[in-house]
Amino acid sequence: MKEFDYIIKGAGCAGLSLAYEFNKYKKLENKTLAIIEPREGYERDKTWSFWKTIDHNFNDCVIKNWSNFTINTPGKTLHLNCDETPYQTINSGIFYEKIISNLKLNSNIHFFENIDGINTEKSLIFNSVPNKGDFNNKLWQHFFGIEIETSKSFFDDKIFNLMDFDCDQRDSVHFFYTLPFAKNKALIETTWLSNLNNKNLQDYENQVKEYLELKLKIKDYKITFKEKGAIPLFKQTRIINNEINIGTVGGMTRLSTGYTFLNIQEHSKYIRENLDLIKNKKAFNIGKKYHFLDEIFIRVLENNPNLMPDIFYKMFKVQTKKVINFLSNKSSLLEDLSIIMKMPKLIFIKALFK
Repeated sequence: MKEFDYIIKGAGCAGLSLAYEFNKYKKLENKTLAIIEPREGYERDKTWSFWKTIDHNFNDCVIKNWSNFTINTPGKTLHLNCDETPYQTINSGIFYEKIISNLKLNSNIHFFENIDGINTEKSLIFNSVPNKGDFNNKLWQHFFGIEIETSKSFFDDKIFNLMDFDCDQRDSVHFFYTLPFAKNKALIETTWLSNLNNKNLQDYENQVKEYLELKLKIKDYKITFKEKGAIPLFKQTRIINNEINIGTVGGMTRLSTGYTFLNIQEHSKYIRENLDLIKNKKAFNIGKKYHFLDEIFIRVLENNPNLMPDIFYKMFKVQTKKVINFLSNKSSLLEDLSIIMKMPKLIFIKALFK
């Protein structure tokens, strides 16, 4: 059987980011790495967006930066600035191409569709593959988006819309999200925060079509890309003695927002810097206080979906930098308190003791 020093199970964002981190910083010159991934090829399938609060390895994969954004509920709109931490979008196709082409230059790195024929007993294994199970009763951020091109200039590509709650909520939490890449090109997504049992929320294509034609008044457009996904807003861990979890399985997803990309990059750096002693190092996490606050937030969301548009709106009425720091796991205690004070106290207190 084949043996390798390191094994990465699952070559999505987390697995590839870690492999790239190892290769970039010469951790594989005298070591071998097996990457286990069943997909036959890579093409654009996702769009990752985040506020740039830290440096990362993939600035050349960023297709757009914004310094202004809006949030709106029926009858109200906030115009916000994020000059210090621009909002960035990464095209997954460019990301995959950059990493795969880099890794293939190293003869110590090998790709396999499954782990059959590999002896794992002496390997250090990094896993991004969740347990199989029925998670329909759990809370998810599920979404569908299309990238469109219009025949005429329509969008203001200097500003994006983070959340538009002025839409049918269907007793859940629903908003639209618009990223204008050019004056005639944008990604528009319908996003729900709910469990996956309610199939009545999943007429995604019709939702986006109605939003474009009835709300944005766009009828002449060409669809150039579609994406669909679901991010678990609950802990999704698996425990195996000789494995270290990474990505969402490793707790890198913020439960209140679904943000994961930059957390993966920080985790990859931490593993690389401590690789020789990683089994004995304290496990990397995005901050216990964020897990605690997010769990309370999720309880409020599950029990009071009708209040969430106003809660998100009030959150962003705090100084923008403080909110971005909080959502990006970079906030101070004072910044946390300034956000907490904007929340409806009684509802959150009840959720705390539930």
